[in-house]
Amino acid sequence: MNLNVRKMVNRMDLVELTRSLVTYLVSDKEKVEINLIEEESVKVVQILVSEEDMASVIGRGGSIANAIRTIVQAAAYTNKLGSVRVNIDTL
Repeated sequence: MNLNVRKMVNRMDLVELTRSLVTYLVSDKEKVEINLIEEESVKVVQILVSEEDMASVIGRGGSIANAIRTIVQAAAYTNKLGSVRVNIDTL
C-alpha cells in the first residue's frame, strides 16, 4: 500500500474513505450516498448509487465490490473500530 494512501486511511472516517473510493468509480457523483448504520455488534457502511452506476461499483464478478469491502474492513481493523459490513444498493 502506498504511504500516501496509508496516511489518508488513518485520517479519514469510514464514510469519507468509502465516499472517496466510490465517487472515483461512478459517472454521476451527485447520486452517491454513503451511510453508516451502527447495529449491536457491527457497523454497516451502506453505499447507494444510481442504477446506471451500479455495474461500475460492483465490477465483473463482484471484484470491485470485494475490493471496496476489503479496504473499508482493513481501515476499520487498523483503527480498532470493530466489525464492519459493506452493503451496496441503488437509490
